Amino acid sequence: MSYSSVFRFLSYIMLFIAALMLIPLFIAFHYAERSAANGFLLTIALMGLLSFYILHLTHWDKELRIGTRESMLIVSLTWVVMAIFGALPLYLAESLPTYSECFFEIMSGFTTAGATVLSDIEALDRSIIFWRSMTNWLGGMGVVVLFVAVLPIFGVRGNALVGAESVGPAKSKFTPTIRGTAGVLWCIYLGLSVLQTLLLMLGGLDSFNAITVMFGTIGAAGFAALNDSIGGYGSAYVEWVCTIFMFLAGVNFAIFFYAIKRNFLKIRRNGELRIYAMITVFSTLCITAQLLITGTYGSLSEALRKSAFHVVSMMTTTGFVVDDFNLWPMFSQMLLIVVCFIGACSGSAGGGIKVIRIAVMMRLGYNSMIKRIHPNSVSSIQVGESRFDSHAALSIAGYIGCYFLTLFLGSVIIAFTEKDFLTCFSSVFLCLGNLGTGIGGLGSSFTYAIFPDWSLWVFSFLMLAGRLEFYTIYTLFTRAFWKR
Repeated sequence: MSYSSVFRFLSYIMLFIAALMLIPLFIAFHYAERSAANGFLLTIALMGLLSFYILHLTHWDKELRIGTRESMLIVSLTWVVMAIFGALPLYLAESLPTYSECFFEIMSGFTTAGATVLSDIEALDRSIIFWRSMTNWLGGMGVVVLFVAVLPIFGVRGNALVGAESVGPAKSKFTPTIRGTAGVLWCIYLGLSVLQTLLLMLGGLDSFNAITVMFGTIGAAGFAALNDSIGGYGSAYVEWVCTIFMFLAGVNFAIFFYAIKRNFLKIRRNGELRIYAMITVFSTLCITAQLLITGTYGSLSEALRKSAFHVVSMMTTTGFVVDDFNLWPMFSQMLLIVVCFIGACSGSAGGGIKVIRIAVMMRLGYNSMIKRIHPNSVSSIQVGESRFDSHAALSIAGYIGCYFLTLFLGSVIIAFTEKDFLTCFSSVFLCLGNLGTGIGGLGSSFTYAIFPDWSLWVFSFLMLAGRLEFYTIYTLFTRAFWKR
């Protein structure tokens, strides 16, 4: 293990995050938010001094040697370090009473979980609201993936780093180098961000609200600048724009690259995209029909808009709301929980188990049944044009096993808070699936402020484990990882 390489890389990351904090610092100066400005200034200074001190201590090791083990450690520590320092402006500006709450809030932002301890978001300084939302956008595509795009400045290869951070069972590499792929991904991500911001501003939102809404939408995270989330804007236009871009954020970003290259055959053969779209349309139509039949909404256009918004928001694990869907009929609520469990596409900003994993496991189950009828048959696992060998299927099965084991163990640990079963189980599920908003009777206005400080650290770990999809984090706790 090259510890000098690990710490040098972390020092570069800290300098990078410190540079990004200059944006909310400028906003704090613009709105004369003195306490927030001091918080950002002190944090930037601390990160800068610490980074240069680490670089000075490791100046003898000019070349960063990053292999598989270093990558796992770097990625895990990067997210922890970002949350540690990212929480400082909130704490120094006294936005929240304890550092535990500040750390939880920013870890939720970076991991795109969208969980919060805040009940009055609008009472925060605008610079703090901006930084809080900005963490959503940075975490959506992944800070390490962004950093890899500029890694040649430091003479580093980023293949293993992207593999440790990027989500999904299959990682698309559509340029000769991993740096080129990371650059293309972030260009697509930035292009969608700019486009949505412009459309929201055309809908009447000012630049501040348009950008913060975009941060939560494209990052599939759900932090909003208003207490009533997207519903606070009272605009059908804004809801439809957010619905469309939440759906796009849940698509594998390789699809956009193929669209730019006009490789429509590749898009048409993508089985995961077809399933993702079919589930979204089917769920939306089912919920729309029930909302109309039960008289929950008086018109087809309103029922369709509300159902489409919440289906896409839940399936991509964004967590935006426009109405309290816990007041909807039970069938509609259960369908929302199901799509939340399934999640978005691999290689997207969305969370959840991912459509491709569910599809592979269903195909594996079907093949197993056929095998019992025809023991000598040879079957393959194929979703669209993608084939999965036994190793890939085993890896997916292992992931789902980790998911449920973590869900149950996490619920048992949180039960020490003496909350009821539904609250314990649902809150852990929300963090693990990077959803955040209340489901299952908890209410869309549910916050984690009801839990004691110690449990917020547990929830923070669950959000990080869910965002990095278990293997990267859990491998650090094995003896084989640290063994020479």
